[in-house]
Order: sequence, then structure tokens, then C-alpha cells
Amino acid sequence: MLRNLSLWQMGTLAAGKPVDVALALLTLTALLWLFMRDANPLNALLLGEGEARHLGVNVQSLKRRLILLTAAGVGVAVAVSGMIGFVGLVVPHLVRLLAGPNHIRLLPLSALLGAALLLAADMLARTLLAPAELPVGIITALLGAPFFIWLLVKGRRAL
Repeated sequence: MLRNLSLWQMGTLAAGKPVDVALALLTLTALLWLFMRDANPLNALLLGEGEARHLGVNVQSLKRRLILLTAAGVGVAVAVSGMIGFVGLVVPHLVRLLAGPNHIRLLPLSALLGAALLLAADMLARTLLAPAELPVGIITALLGAPFFIWLLVKGRRAL
């Protein structure tokens, strides 16, 4: 039990049961649909809160709804797979660099690239030290930390 807790704390997909996969898939589908409904208000919010308000967006309601939806998604993801860091932080930045800021493209591409990145990290975690298995959270941290350092250096040069 202690080993399972330790693996969960570092993030693992090894303990996934069919009911967990079904819950994650159902949650992902519902959240992606709900977030896509808010793609245009999110695009308006890129202009700033005041401008979005002038365009008819109820900014406080939108922010509250997005925080609740994000918390639900993160809660289900952590319950199913443990604390796998950096995927939800790295992927949207990467997609924004590649596809631009339009949330109509950004949201589904982030979901697809996030799934692909997690799948690649899990395959690497399972094969790197075979027959032993690394927690996938270690692999994503090794990928995510240098990416954020690069973003910080890039942002500092822009100033």
C-alpha cells in the first residue's frame, strides 16, 4: 500500500482500472465540450477584462465557471493518475506558440497534444529502465522544467 501511495504521489498510469479510464474519458469529453462553448468569450478576454465586458462577456461569471470546471478536471485527473506535473502547464504554452491564441484551435489541440505528451512520457517511463518502471511524473517534470526555464529566458530577453 505504501508503494502504491508513493507511486500515486509521483504520478503513474500503471494502476488505471477500466472504471478509472471511463471516468477520465467521460470527464474529458464533458469538459472539452463545456470549454469549447466558452472559446469566443475566452478570445474576447484576451483583449482584457474591460474590453471583454464591453463586448458583452460576463467576466466574473466566466472566470468563476472556468475555475470550477478546471478544478473538477484536475480533481478527476489527480484521483485517477496521481500528481503528474507540467503537462497542463507546458502543453497550452507550446500549442499557443505553434497555433496562435485562438481558443477555438487552442483548446482541442491542447487536449490532443497533452494526451500525446502523456502517452509518450508513459511509454518512456515504462521502457527506460525496463523491467523497472519510473513514475510518469518524473518524466514529465524532466521535460517540463527545461521548457519553463526556456520560456523564462525567452521572456526576459523580450523585455
